[in-house]
Amino acid sequence: MEYLTDLFHQLREFLNPKLLIDWLLALLGNYVYFGLWFVIFAEVGLAVGFFLPGDSLLVVSGLMAATGKLNVLLVMLAFFLGSVIGDSTGYWTGRFMGKTLFNRESSRIFKPSRVEKAHAFFEKYGVKTVILARFVPIVRTFAPLVVGAAAMPYPTYLFFSIIGGLLWISSMVLAGYFLGGVIENAFHIKLEDHIEKVVIVVVFISILPPIYEFIRHKFGRKAVAEEPEPEV
Repeated sequence: MEYLTDLFHQLREFLNPKLLIDWLLALLGNYVYFGLWFVIFAEVGLAVGFFLPGDSLLVVSGLMAATGKLNVLLVMLAFFLGSVIGDSTGYWTGRFMGKTLFNRESSRIFKPSRVEKAHAFFEKYGVKTVILARFVPIVRTFAPLVVGAAAMPYPTYLFFSIIGGLLWISSMVLAGYFLGGVIENAFHIKLEDHIEKVVIVVVFISILPPIYEFIRHKFGRKAVAEEPEPEV
């Protein structure tokens, strides 16, 4: 039991963005950007990477770039390449292995019906969903797999994946880079000492869009159902 507690504690510390970046800096030095690239690549492109920090890592990297520990341009380049290459990896995994992955309706994650629903969803709302998926944790990990299995044309997917990657990376990293200083000056605190609170705020903000869509969809359907039929 004590071993599991220690393991959980180590995993929790490893997933703390600041500690993860400090560990990569100590391990890789000037090549830390390759480590940052891999983390985002794995979080976006590998189904097993859904637990890795995404939004929080981007924001905290921006904060640390503002302190001079990282180069903000190299950070953004590493994250952008990792997000696009990861997206394409997930897409082609879904494209070639879709029938293998999504072959059991009893599966909790890879259900065939989800491919059909995803295809219908993209047909209805268009490729803008590729961009929006970037900003939703966990969704951005599995969306490429589903889109690939649904056989969206790759050139179309890649184009909007690049746009989504640019918007996601730049907004998150630059938010940490510029807003961090504003908040520190306004509240006279050092955000590096409050990383856990920063992570909580970032995660909360990142899940607001799906919460909003869920509420709008649920109550919107209810309102339509309660609307009286017009008299003939």
